[in-house]
Amino acid sequence: MNTGNTNKGIEHLNSFLRGEISSVETYRQALDKIQDPRVRNELQNILRSHQERTDLLRLRIVELGGNPVGTSGAWGAFAKLVEGAGAVFGVGPALSALKQGEDHGLNDYRRDLGDLDPVSQELVRSRILPEQERTYRAIVNLQQTVPA
Repeated sequence: MNTGNTNKGIEHLNSFLRGEISSVETYRQALDKIQDPRVRNELQNILRSHQERTDLLRLRIVELGGNPVGTSGAWGAFAKLVEGAGAVFGVGPALSALKQGEDHGLNDYRRDLGDLDPVSQELVRSRILPEQERTYRAIVNLQQTVPA
């Protein structure tokens, strides 16, 4: 992979990282607002998954010689949306907002996978994408069991 491709790959990985950082922020804020123990337990599991993905992405970016981003940037606005939804409307709307974030992340990984170097592709394909699919299904399942 040449330097231009490496830089483009690092940009995609940093974009994924911003999304994961935003997810961590969003789930933490949702956990501050949601009291239902069953919902909280599942959200804590999802939060841990997103934290692990931030670590994997940071490590890969460093391995490629890049500098991992430290904040969610514009993605942070999504965290604020979920915080507001949970505070004003309750668990159902907060879960809907979380599902939107999970869906967006899933689409990002799938769309940009081919723009990565082979090692990064394998990391995303074997470790990150399956977890993203799992957390998406977990939110969908929660939505189906929690009253709106």
